[in-house]
Amino acid sequence: MNLTLDIQRVSESQTIPTDEQFTLWASTALRAEFDAVELTIRIVDVDEMTSLNKTYRKKEGPTNVLSFPFEQPDGITLEMPLLGDVVVCADVVETEASSQHKTIEAHWAHLVIHGCLHLLGHDHIHQNEAEMMESLEIALLKELGFSNPYAKEEE
Repeated sequence: MNLTLDIQRVSESQTIPTDEQFTLWASTALRAEFDAVELTIRIVDVDEMTSLNKTYRKKEGPTNVLSFPFEQPDGITLEMPLLGDVVVCADVVETEASSQHKTIEAHWAHLVIHGCLHLLGHDHIHQNEAEMMESLEIALLKELGFSNPYAKEEE
């Protein structure tokens, strides 16, 4: 797969993964749908994520990941499909990984894959959609050598 990845680090966190890790995780999530695609991953702080969450989801406080699909204007032709943006809050990832007893790397991988799947149209609003999305996440993460991110929550 040919993935053009724009990684924007605007957080001071020291736990942000490498470009190579982001590329591996995103390409794993997207390769079944695309031969070539462009994607932005933006790593933000609590303030920016809180603002985005309030503006776009009408919810207070920060969240871990938000996805913004690109809507191509009529009459514009792109050389490579532009999928959209995945925005991840580094501070929330760190807090959740610790409280959920997961490695930081595993949680980053999960949230990048989760965000990419949202860009592909997957959702978890309804139970059947959630089960489908979670099983896809589990399979992709297993392929990458990570355990089921939902196992601790289910026990």
